[in-house]
Amino acid sequence: MKRIWILGIIVVIVLGIIIIPKLIYNEGDSQVKFTAVDERDIPRKINEILPRYKMEERALSCKIGDEVYVVVTRGEKRTEGYSVTIDKITKVKTDEHFNLVVYADYKDPSPDQIVAQVLTYPFTIVKTDLKELPKQITLEVEYEE
Repeated sequence: MKRIWILGIIVVIVLGIIIIPKLIYNEGDSQVKFTAVDERDIPRKINEILPRYKMEERALSCKIGDEVYVVVTRGEKRTEGYSVTIDKITKVKTDEHFNLVVYADYKDPSPDQIVAQVLTYPFTIVKTDLKELPKQITLEVEYEE
């Protein structure tokens, strides 16, 4: 009987060691609400800075007035048929600030698809419900078929 109690206590301690850090680490994580911005509704300030970043594959944020926008760019592509969409954005609390993790879906043209041979710069812009800019943004990419 003592062995069962000791074994039970050991199991509870091991599970506590495994589960508690995960709960503490994920405590500050939350989903960020956002809406896609149509190309004709892109704020002028973003249109002005976008050419500096469209050659890179990255996620960035900017604040215009009281609104925070997130931009994901795919870089230069030599054909049409490439696209990017944002699946979700997660806010991760740090000591004093917060970081964002942007989950983007990349779609490439299929190898047998006929596409125009022209330089393109796929990007997407979303308006978030955030009130301040994050300290850092991480881009997580998933490729769609």
